[in-house]
Amino acid sequence: MAHVPQIRIPATYMRGGTSKGVFFKLGDLPEAAQVPGEARDRLLLRVIGSPDPYQKQIDGMGGATSSTSKTVILSKSDSPDHDVDYLFGQVSIDKAFVDWSGNCGNLSAAVGPFAIASGLVDPARIPDNGVVEVRIWQANIGKTIVGQVPITDGQVQETGDFELDGVTFPAAEVPVAFKDPADGEGAIFPTGNRVDDLEVPGVGTFKATLINAGIPTIFVNAADIGYTGTELQEAINGDAQALERFETIRAHGAVKMGLIADVAEAASRQHTPKVAFVAPPASYNASSGKAVKASDVDLLVRALSMGKLHHAMMGTAAVAIASAAAIEGTLVNLAAGGGKRNAVTFGHPSGTLRVGAEASLVEGRWVIDEAVMSRSARVLMEGWVRVPGDVFQEV
Repeated sequence: MAHVPQIRIPATYMRGGTSKGVFFKLGDLPEAAQVPGEARDRLLLRVIGSPDPYQKQIDGMGGATSSTSKTVILSKSDSPDHDVDYLFGQVSIDKAFVDWSGNCGNLSAAVGPFAIASGLVDPARIPDNGVVEVRIWQANIGKTIVGQVPITDGQVQETGDFELDGVTFPAAEVPVAFKDPADGEGAIFPTGNRVDDLEVPGVGTFKATLINAGIPTIFVNAADIGYTGTELQEAINGDAQALERFETIRAHGAVKMGLIADVAEAASRQHTPKVAFVAPPASYNASSGKAVKASDVDLLVRALSMGKLHHAMMGTAAVAIASAAAIEGTLVNLAAGGGKRNAVTFGHPSGTLRVGAEASLVEGRWVIDEAVMSRSARVLMEGWVRVPGDVFQEV
């Protein structure tokens, strides 16, 4: 039997925030994968090592978590207002599915450094020493992101002393601003309400803030679903019934937000919306053993991604947290004590994170000008990724 050789594709393995993924330049992909469709999805699935019924992704670059099963495709932007176009693909671990419905806020911090190092940013804009503002078009959601990338001796500075809870080692700080993070029509609250009664058959009816800023997110009160907000991953990810309840909440919330027409459609839209639960400040020990004091935070937030409790916080969900906290009367704002706020520090399983946003009411509609947070990014490996040459055979 004849066997085809592997093909190799230029790629860079990068950490951005508390996520990591495989980065590609669009022009480096095989021709069949340079356009959206099944060929591209099959390639990225094989790169990451999915679908894997063992849920380990041993035969690929994925790390068997939602935070490490990610791909990014970048190209020089045709827009004079942007340097680079950024497309994000969240790869399912155990299913043959790539979700293109949202952004990865954590990997957004790595887009600027990769774009500069890959020659996608005009060299004339890069100082010998200082900071370069990389203007990013987020193609999944049609939004602008601006990353402030530090430069030393004409090269991206990756090392530094900025510490990010959920990442073991310090690195250079990369502030990231998400411009106008609501959806294209500015509908921050799809239902028009800051708080809704969400009815979930078999689970119950409880208060929820349904917000679309950064990424569509369903916020509920921890106490209403039997939690304290201090939970770590093992408290939920090892409980199959709890995960099923959260997925049911997510599916019904997605319908109420108008993202899907029927709960059955949620299975094919795993990346969005997110579901998160909030609580007032309380003390707990983070997953690293670090003590988080109630006095250190304004509120507690736990969020699920791709069906599991996240080990820290998704960057896009952090944008949603910042946006909701800035609008008086949301569950996030109330958990933080209520009132007018333009920044909050929240506790998550790995520690704390400070995020900021400015909200205003314009002609009866809430508007977020931008949400800001600091992340870091680093190249882990660069070269070529290899996949079997018959990856497109069944397309």
